[in-house]
Amino acid sequence: MAAESLARDLCRPPARTGSAPHRTPWTLMYHSVDRHEEDPHPLTVTPGRFASQMRWLHRRGLRGVGMAELLRAAGDRRAAGLVGLTFDDGYADFLVEALPVLQSYGFTASVYVVADRLGGHTTWNPGAPRKQLLTADQVAAVADAGMEIGSHGMAHTALPGLSGEALATETARSREVLQAVTGRPVEGFCYPYGEVDSRCVAAVRAAGYDYACAVGHSALTGRHALPRVRVGDCDGGWRLHIKQARHLAHGLRRAAAQGRTLGVPAGVGSGLR
Repeated sequence: MAAESLARDLCRPPARTGSAPHRTPWTLMYHSVDRHEEDPHPLTVTPGRFASQMRWLHRRGLRGVGMAELLRAAGDRRAAGLVGLTFDDGYADFLVEALPVLQSYGFTASVYVVADRLGGHTTWNPGAPRKQLLTADQVAAVADAGMEIGSHGMAHTALPGLSGEALATETARSREVLQAVTGRPVEGFCYPYGEVDSRCVAAVRAAGYDYACAVGHSALTGRHALPRVRVGDCDGGWRLHIKQARHLAHGLRRAAAQGRTLGVPAGVGSGLR
C-alpha cells in the first residue's frame, strides 16, 4: 500500500462494513511516536496521544503484547484480554517515547526493523522529513527490554515483483542479520507497505518465519498474512472503541459463516484461533 493511501485511511471515520475474516485477536499497527510539525502521510503519533491510547487499553483490562506471544496465547485459547502491539520501520523514537510507556503498564510489543538501515534514516516516505532509525546497539537494547524484534526486510522494498534472489535477500538475509544483532530467533516478518501476494508468502515461509503481518484485511489470510488495524494521532478512545467493535464483529461473522458451512448451530465453537 502506498503512503498516500495510509494518509487517506488513518484520519477518516472507521468504516462500518467489511467481512474479511481474521485469525488473530485485535492487533494495532504503529510507526513513529514523536512530536512533529510535518507528517504528510501520516505515520506519527504524538507521545501524549500514545500515552493516552495505552492508558485506554489498560483501563479496559487489555494488555498489549508482541505478536509472537499473542499467537502462542491464541493457539492455547488464552488470548482473552490481550491486544497485539506492533511498530513498523524501527524508528529511534521508540526507545525514548514508546518503550517507557509500555513498560509502565507491563506491556510488550513487536518492533519490525529494516535490517540494512540500522542507524540510518528513512528514505521511503517521499515528501516527509527524514527520521532517525534505531542503531544495531539500540535494537539489541529493545530486545533486552523484552520487546520482540522482527524483520521489515533489508531495505523497506515492496516484495511483489522482485526476483527470487531479491526476495530471498529481503526475507532470509534480513532474518540472519537481525538474529546476529539480537542474539535471539527472529520469528516474525512485516511486509513493507503492507504489499503481499502468494509468492511473497511462500518466500517468507521458506525463510523460516513463524508468522508475518500485513495491513488491514487483505485478500490473503492466514498466519503469514495477519491483519492489523492502523492507529494514528487522531485515534482517541471513541475511535479505538469503534475499531475494537469492528474487529469483534469480523470474528462473529466468521464464526457464524464457519458454523453454517459445517452445519454447526451459530455460537458453537466460535473461539478465536
